[in-house]
Amino acid sequence: MAPRRVPDTAQRLAQVALSPHILAEDAFPIFQTVTLARQVYDHLRQGILTNKYPPGAQMPEGALAAKLNVSRGPVREALRELAAEGLVTVVARHRAVVSSLSKRDFLNAYQVRESLELLALRLALPRLSAADMAELANLQDGMEQHVLRDEADAFFVANAAFHKLFVDRSGNEKLQELYTPLVNQMRRYYMPSLYLRGGMKRSLEEHTTILLAILQGDADAAVRLLSEHIRVPQRILEQDGELALVQYQHAG
Repeated sequence: MAPRRVPDTAQRLAQVALSPHILAEDAFPIFQTVTLARQVYDHLRQGILTNKYPPGAQMPEGALAAKLNVSRGPVREALRELAAEGLVTVVARHRAVVSSLSKRDFLNAYQVRESLELLALRLALPRLSAADMAELANLQDGMEQHVLRDEADAFFVANAAFHKLFVDRSGNEKLQELYTPLVNQMRRYYMPSLYLRGGMKRSLEEHTTILLAILQGDADAAVRLLSEHIRVPQRILEQDGELALVQYQHAG
């Protein structure tokens, strides 16, 4: 009887590589790392959008890793994704800074936002269901309550949802892809935007006229009113050459 042949190292490695069970076990630690990086990304992103990390704030990789009790790898990956969104700027190998919008940047962003939202509204109007109309009315009622209670943060949550509903119902994935990072950059400046607009009450009135036109099925009026709504802060910034966006950054 011939002796049993022992597989050589190359054969054993090939068997391991082809084993689904081994592959699943081997991939698990990588999955855990990716999940941790996503958690760090979500935490930092939320902090930036709520101005816990305000524009210009330093974000050194080592300090963040120590604060969050993680290794540098997940922090590095999170900062890379945030930089791709335009929320941070990498200024050195292991350090980033929360991005700022200049007055011109803010104006440019408003102009792009206007174009995207007007297109979104035109595309969404024929697609809006009765449930969508009811949701818009609920959001409008919520904004009214927040105005009465002087709840600026809650007002802007409802305000953002009102506008985003048109983007979500547009059926245009490329539009949605462009809109989200743009609005994320702008929302950190909602207080100066509110100041330039003339307060929550005026914003609420503008939303009321937009919603009324939508409920009446008047697409042209709805688009025109939305355009005017978005242009109010633009006109003030353009007309006042001495007005600096940064002075209102932490207002209210």
